[in-house]
Amino acid sequence: MTPVNYNQLYYFYLVAEHGSIARVSELLHITPQTISGQISAFEHGIGTALFSRVGKRLVPTELGVVVQRYAADIFQLGDELKAVLTRQHSSWQSFSVGITDVLPKAFVYEMLKPILQLPIKLICREGEQAGLLSELAINKLDMVLSDQPIQPGSHVKAYSHLVTESPMAVYACEALAEQLSADFPRSLHDKPFLLQGKKSIIRQQLMGWFNEVEVQPDVVAEFDDSALMQAFAQQGLGAFAAPLLLETQLLTNYRLLKVGVIHRVTERFYAISPERKLTHPAVLQLVKALQQDSRTSDKRVAG
Repeated sequence: MTPVNYNQLYYFYLVAEHGSIARVSELLHITPQTISGQISAFEHGIGTALFSRVGKRLVPTELGVVVQRYAADIFQLGDELKAVLTRQHSSWQSFSVGITDVLPKAFVYEMLKPILQLPIKLICREGEQAGLLSELAINKLDMVLSDQPIQPGSHVKAYSHLVTESPMAVYACEALAEQLSADFPRSLHDKPFLLQGKKSIIRQQLMGWFNEVEVQPDVVAEFDDSALMQAFAQQGLGAFAAPLLLETQLLTNYRLLKVGVIHRVTERFYAISPERKLTHPAVLQLVKALQQDSRTSDKRVAG
């Protein structure tokens, strides 16, 4: 089979969308004979008809519907590529990122730090995912960082990219960590524990893991703000769970020690962008650094 002729595919796609060669002729200022001839050549090339006539409308056949879906994706990507190619370099002098308020602050810092190596002004906005996605939709943000992908059926046209993931680990101040390390995870039973707030997707995974290992810690406080939770843990008010990839930062900045790793619970981090392909240099730098950090974390778990 000969390669797809994208000019012919484009004419087919427009007629499939509008149901009329005459209408497409008006839109493109091309004669109906030219459009009809290109579609006929396309059908001849694949060996089957792609339209059937219903009244005055041209309706895609069963195969035509399949081709129409692929064509929609192809030309949507083409529009995105055109936007990237025509974007002025000046628009890449700043990078506006929305950060969902449940993300660990230490992680966000490590995540965005590579961007500061670029000659780009970093602009951070924090809030709930729904509000940040609304700003993304009207181009007030270049990207949203979240612990969950965009939900199916969302009114916002955007794409989720898994940038890194990390198993969770339990951390505590030195005195409490010494008590809990001996018989982990059973050592957590009835011990003070600081838990993520109800907005955090990781909370439900942790609760499920507690039930699985038949441990019921004493939840003394819940936090939407991870930095506040870490500050409480630093004062010895309880243990808490955080991504393993933050181990170095938690030890250095808060003097918190790892009690044990929860291999069954993994936190995932997503970059949500308006484009199917990541193109902003700041995003590409960020993803590259995170993938390197993820590989380092994996080696630490294996060791």
